[in-house]
Amino acid sequence: MALYKTITVNEHTKVFIWKIEESFEWLAKDVKLTEHCQNRVNSMKSEIHRRGFMSIRHLLAEAGYTDFDLYYDEEGKPHLKDGNHISITHSFEFSGIIVSQKPIGIDIEKQRDKILKIAPKFTPLEEYHTLANEEAIVRKLTIVWGAKEGIYKLVGIPGLLFLHHIYVEDFSFEDEELKARLNYQGEQTNFTLKYLEFEGFTCVYTFLAED
Repeated sequence: MALYKTITVNEHTKVFIWKIEESFEWLAKDVKLTEHCQNRVNSMKSEIHRRGFMSIRHLLAEAGYTDFDLYYDEEGKPHLKDGNHISITHSFEFSGIIVSQKPIGIDIEKQRDKILKIAPKFTPLEEYHTLANEEAIVRKLTIVWGAKEGIYKLVGIPGLLFLHHIYVEDFSFEDEELKARLNYQGEQTNFTLKYLEFEGFTCVYTFLAED
C-alpha cells in the first residue's frame, strides 16, 4: 500500500500515515537500522509489531529522515537529532508519525467495543450518555483515548494518570478542533487537538495551545 495519507497541518508540521499490507521482509529490505533499533526489532515476537516498526522507517524516509536521525531518551520517547519534534504511533495495520518544529503528539487507535469496558479508567464515562448509540460512544471514547495518549507522548511525564490529570472538553463530531488540559502538580497546560477517522481507525494529533 505504501504511504496511505499525508496531512500538511501547517508550514512547520506534517503527518504521515502508512497502511501496513507488506511483509516484514519487504519492509525491511534496504532499510538500515541503528544497533539499538536492530536489537529492538530482533526482540519483537509479534509479526505485526515487527512490520509496524519497519513501516515507521518508511514514514521517516517520507519525512526526509533515516533511522540514524532518530534517538530515544531514557523514557523511550523518540527525538530527532536536528531539533525538530517527532511522535510515533502504530495500531494493527496502520502506523503514523508527526514531525514539527514544536512539541507534538500523535496516536492511532482501532475503534473497538472493548473501549467501553476500560473507559472508566481514563475518562468520566457519564459525560457521553447523551450520544445516540453505542457506535457513536465508541467513536467518541476512541478520540478521547487518542487525545490523552497524544498528550502523554507530548509531555513525556512518567506516572501521568489519564483519568485524574488529563481532561478533554466535550465536543461534537463536527468540531474541527478539540480542547484539552493537563493539571499536574499545581500547573495547568492547555492543548489543541485534531482528529480524523478512516477504515474503522481514529488518528488524533496534539499541540500545545497557542496563548
